[in-house]
Amino acid sequence: MKAGKFILPIIIVLAVTAFFSIFIVKEINQAIVLQFGDPKRIILKPGLNFKIPFIQNVVFLDKRILNLDAPPEEVIASDQKRLIVDAFARFQIVDPLKFYISVGNERVARSRLSTIINSRIRSVLGTQRLQTLLSEDRNKQMALIQEGVNNEANKFGIKIVDVRIKRADLPQANSDAIYRRMQTEREREAKEFRARGAEMAVTITSTADKEVAVILAEANKNSEIMKGEGDGLRNKIFADAFGRDPDFFAFYRAMQAYEKALIGGDTSLILSPDSEFFKFFGNINQKPAQ
Repeated sequence: MKAGKFILPIIIVLAVTAFFSIFIVKEINQAIVLQFGDPKRIILKPGLNFKIPFIQNVVFLDKRILNLDAPPEEVIASDQKRLIVDAFARFQIVDPLKFYISVGNERVARSRLSTIINSRIRSVLGTQRLQTLLSEDRNKQMALIQEGVNNEANKFGIKIVDVRIKRADLPQANSDAIYRRMQTEREREAKEFRARGAEMAVTITSTADKEVAVILAEANKNSEIMKGEGDGLRNKIFADAFGRDPDFFAFYRAMQAYEKALIGGDTSLILSPDSEFFKFFGNINQKPAQ
């Protein structure tokens, strides 16, 4: 019974000791075994590992490729144009010991990398014109930025996999000024187009009026010519008729006078029986001479 009393506490102590002595490194992690804060062992492979309980502790570091969103940074191009650059980077911890000694943990590493990235962006993009930064040549500038950031990150045991610019915008004040300038330019172009349209409309209208006047003048000319030719032909016919039969010509002229005098329904003529109007009807019962 007395032996049993001692065995149980020993088992408990051994179990606790084993519990605090064993640790597992996952596939996505790498570990540093510390003894009173001093690195003693680097573990890169996943699996079951041991440490001295209560004396040693383990720091786990991610060995995956991590993303970093750097805060937006205002960059002044070589032509003094301002640009707000929003960049991101992808990095990996490749030297756990150097990483732990230089920055300690991932939070500090992210802060240091953000500062380095923004500083490198300012130094590289500040030597280029704004037009270059917005063109396809920007890829060359990003390669220079990545190279510079990687050189600095190596001091922390970090490898920079990629650095990219997510967005590059003009400051709000510049955007408003550009918008107003574009609006003014479009309004100017619209006024110019309207003025050109009005000028073309006046030209077309003037040309059309001129052509109408010419056509009408030509039509009136042809009309007067045809009317004159018709009057001449009519007079010739009347002259021929008068020459052949003067009485018939006199009769025809009298009929025209009757027509003009009696035109309309409200006209009345009061004539004496021996009027010249009735001279052709005076002998209507007489037979013509044989």
